[in-house]
Amino acid sequence: MAMNPDPRKNHLLAVLPEPEWQRLRPHLDFVEMPLGQVIYESGGTLRHVYFPVTAIVSLLYVMENGASAEIAVVGNEGVVGISLFMGGDSTPSRGVVQSAGYGYRLGAHALKAEFNLGGPVMHVFLRYTQALITQMAQTAVCNRHHSLERQLCRWLLLSLDRLNSNELVMTQELIANMLGVRREGVTEAALKLQKMGLISYARGRIQVLDRAGLEERTCECYAVVKKEYDRLLPNRMAV
Repeated sequence: MAMNPDPRKNHLLAVLPEPEWQRLRPHLDFVEMPLGQVIYESGGTLRHVYFPVTAIVSLLYVMENGASAEIAVVGNEGVVGISLFMGGDSTPSRGVVQSAGYGYRLGAHALKAEFNLGGPVMHVFLRYTQALITQMAQTAVCNRHHSLERQLCRWLLLSLDRLNSNELVMTQELIANMLGVRREGVTEAALKLQKMGLISYARGRIQVLDRAGLEERTCECYAVVKKEYDRLLPNRMAV
């Protein structure tokens, strides 16, 4: 592992006390997470959890006709595969890499053994789960009540919070699938934000030029989600 990047650039791993970290560290495997990779499928048994470091994973709910909509995003603030430690072992959602990068994978046995001790790992992961549930609930409300333009602003801001860059590699078709809308709607919303000077969009690359402007244009949903993550998972959380 010494040859690989520091896994504690993932915030959940970073806040674990040293004894818990040393127990988990030997079980962590470095993994590349290419764009479009399916981490897990709806209904499938989860055998690992993933701690993204530079990648972002989109959690999607897929309908019978193949239509999908994003219910949450997970990046370096969290873990993908909460069903494993919540007792379900499977989930009706699908996990897909929406921004390529790398992360670390932890097997089910090692995770459950640590979680069942009832110590800091359990407390940290349950706090994270509460924050993730807030994001899912707020996404559902946002998709129902707010304009596509505001949804796009929220989505961009949530993604930026999980990257060390102001640029996203993302096609309009993929964004449309994430938001559960038609591609034409995404095109219109993106062009509007570009004309305002908030973003630059070309050839599948979105560069955010004015983050403060995006925050002004988005709905309250972004602030609600960010506040809950900051409250439950501060940088130096007492565990």
